[in-house]
Amino acid sequence: QMKKQCDQKLLIRMKTKCVPCSLNFETQCPAGYTKITNGTGIPDCRYYLEIKTHTLSFPGCRHHCMKEFEQPECCKGHWGPNCMGK
Repeated sequence: QMKKQCDQKLLIRMKTKCVPCSLNFETQCPAGYTKITNGTGIPDCRYYLEIKTHTLSFPGCRHHCMKEFEQPECCKGHWGPNCMGK
């Protein structure tokens, strides 16, 4: 019995919104994602505050999140919704 279905594992990465580092402890990843950074996250971004007529930019932190996703795929020589052979 040859295998018809050869699903591909995909890793989807994303970053949370940039916020003040002191507030980033509480930041959660979206549903289904796993946080791969901890503490205050990574200080690699800037966030903006609008004060009257000025926009100020501050260094901030964000977390990196990851999700494993299986993409259905047929093995070589199979195709279609049920991965039928030749």
